[in-house]
Amino acid sequence: MADRHNRDLDRQPAPLPEPLNVNCVDAHAHIEIITNGEPDAPEVGKVLADAKSVGIDRIVQVGYSAEQSEWGVKMAEHWPNVLAAVALHPNEAPVVEDLEADLLKIEKLSTHPRVRAIGETGLDFFRTESALQERQKYSFRRHIELAKKVNKALVIHDRDAHRAVLDLLIEEGAPEKTIFHCYSGDAEMARECIENGYILSFAGTLTFKNAPALREAVKLVPIDQLLVETDSPFLAPMPHRGALNTPAQIPTILRFMAEERGEDVDELANAISNNCERLFGPFA
Repeated sequence: MADRHNRDLDRQPAPLPEPLNVNCVDAHAHIEIITNGEPDAPEVGKVLADAKSVGIDRIVQVGYSAEQSEWGVKMAEHWPNVLAAVALHPNEAPVVEDLEADLLKIEKLSTHPRVRAIGETGLDFFRTESALQERQKYSFRRHIELAKKVNKALVIHDRDAHRAVLDLLIEEGAPEKTIFHCYSGDAEMARECIENGYILSFAGTLTFKNAPALREAVKLVPIDQLLVETDSPFLAPMPHRGALNTPAQIPTILRFMAEERGEDVDELANAISNNCERLFGPFA
């Protein structure tokens, strides 16, 4: 993953969009990849300041490894408008040297008061070979169990594994607050998620020309089951696809989402803020 992160740092950030009238939240970001520095570094402050300048005044910093999850907790300790999620990413879990030791680290971090979610965990059959998928499922089960144990939201990464993820949630019993990060399914899957009470979070992929299924799906989601995210530094929205993504790009995604759903941008921003506070608790 380090090589990929270094490549991301070589890209230029997308230009700042027009500010929102109503403040909103980036429900999923990886700030350490944008800045490549310490959690309290000025570079981190600049990312947060840029986001705030366009109306994004709260951010959920999301974990994908034991070490990076620790970084996220430190960031949330230092910046009052940041909360943390901790987990082993489904691509990380099958290849770590000592899975049990890393899961124990995640469990210890999970009780921190600034940690409000367990994620991102889940299944990814795009990058994980068949021989390692059972180990990936084991990790996902452990994270589901942990989310229920500490009564915190579960943040799911699902790539090319839709049915397997849904079936495993049924088998294990989904936590009360279950979030599909960067939703990538179609309308049929969205209906099943909605019926089960899951939260669907949409990223810049919603704006991509090759994503009509996402645009169909987002129209179906009840407003109280909806989130918006950047998944920074990945997936910058159109018309800046390929640029370095930051939380400041939420207004572009939100405006696109509002247009697709036929809703007022201000009302949508307010509703999503309320959803975030309900799922993750107060930021300050």
